[in-house]
Amino acid sequence: MLFTSPVFVLFFALVFAACRAGLPWTARKAILLAASIAFYAAWNPPFVALLLGSVALDYGVGLLLARTQAAGRRKALLVASLAGNLGVLAVFKYANFFSENFLAAAHAMGWELQLMPWNIVLPVGISFYTFQTLSYTIDLYRRKLEPERNLLDFALFVTFFPQLVAGPIVRASEFLPQLKAPRQATGNQIGWGAILFVLGLFKKVWLADQIFAPAVNAGFSLPSAPSFLDAWFSVWAFAGQVYCDFSGYSDMAIGLALALGFTLPDNFHAPFGSIGFTDHWRRWHMSLSSWLRDYLYISLGGNRKGRLRTYLNLTLTMLLGGLWHGANWTYVAWGGLNGVYLSLERRFQIAWLSGLLHRSRLARAVAIVLTFQGACVGYAFFRARDMGQALGFLRSMFGMGQALFTTEVSRRLTLTSTLAIAALVLVHGLMRQRKWEDVSARAGWLATAAVAGVMLALVLTSGGGGNAFIYFQF
Repeated sequence: MLFTSPVFVLFFALVFAACRAGLPWTARKAILLAASIAFYAAWNPPFVALLLGSVALDYGVGLLLARTQAAGRRKALLVASLAGNLGVLAVFKYANFFSENFLAAAHAMGWELQLMPWNIVLPVGISFYTFQTLSYTIDLYRRKLEPERNLLDFALFVTFFPQLVAGPIVRASEFLPQLKAPRQATGNQIGWGAILFVLGLFKKVWLADQIFAPAVNAGFSLPSAPSFLDAWFSVWAFAGQVYCDFSGYSDMAIGLALALGFTLPDNFHAPFGSIGFTDHWRRWHMSLSSWLRDYLYISLGGNRKGRLRTYLNLTLTMLLGGLWHGANWTYVAWGGLNGVYLSLERRFQIAWLSGLLHRSRLARAVAIVLTFQGACVGYAFFRARDMGQALGFLRSMFGMGQALFTTEVSRRLTLTSTLAIAALVLVHGLMRQRKWEDVSARAGWLATAAVAGVMLALVLTSGGGGNAFIYFQF
């Protein structure tokens, strides 16, 4: 059930009406839980058992941790949660990946082995809700959180349908307190939630699917390595597509939650206006970035064990962050490249450069463009179907291909997508220190509604809306 489908609009209208019907708070939470389970079951009903199994495991572990003071038993309970959650994730997401690479290694050593393919269907959203429940258990283990004894509240925290299948990844400390007292969205919350939903719809249906996706698909479907121009144009278009697709989902999720009276954390803040990669990862998929920092990077030692260990921790964190995205070496390479970026930036960061960036508009603009270009080198790995295609794109992007200035991709697609990504980078550069709420407040509700109306009209006349979100595959 896609957010962009008429069926979902009807579904949400029914849920919204039920939550506004004046029912007791417990009844409204039960309705939201039932709606969340129905929403998830719309994709593949049997996988609801996995979702509820994750709920049961971490709810039970949480209660046991609350009663246990012995360090050894507490660690055993944490290991049980990690093994249960990550074990299921490994089987469903990485079984084929591990099997294929084991066979490749065996054949390279001259062993003749045959293994049956797993042919496992990936449950939608499993990476997101797994990390969400793990954050709860780890926070309990670290004594940063009190256990949730209300099973209804805990189950709703894990399954809340607006962010269930593609985030933001919500912490228990952010969501559970919102369930303790009755919540009813105000008129302003409903209005801003509707604006965010339309903004996300526009990003997904019009920008990602209509403007960027055709250029991306044309460039990455070429029968041979692209030219220098086609490679860059295609990767720029993919940067726009993946941003508009994923941030569009996040905007819609946050808007839907707000209309129901709940606040979810922001997931993107002008990432194409970043100055450096530390800044980039504070702005891109912020809920995952902060999760990796708090539960993986810090657990590995962070920056507390010397310079070389810091670089190693950064690289390992980003390698695993890449693997989280998918069972393919291209994602691992993308994560590793970002780890190298972060390590080099930390090593060569100079105080006077930071001051220069704050004083000079030109220096800021150059730094934004260079950061964006560096991110696009990584996107070649992220979008490619395999390492061979990724390396072919990189050779062309760095001028080592056979052709430089010939183009096989339609000039109309190239021009449209390139102008759109240039506009996005410019807007993000201007929005580095601003929030859309503040811009809207300054412009006024009438101007905001007019812009939202234009966006909605473009969506409704585009003929799109049937494409799944990119991050559903993760």
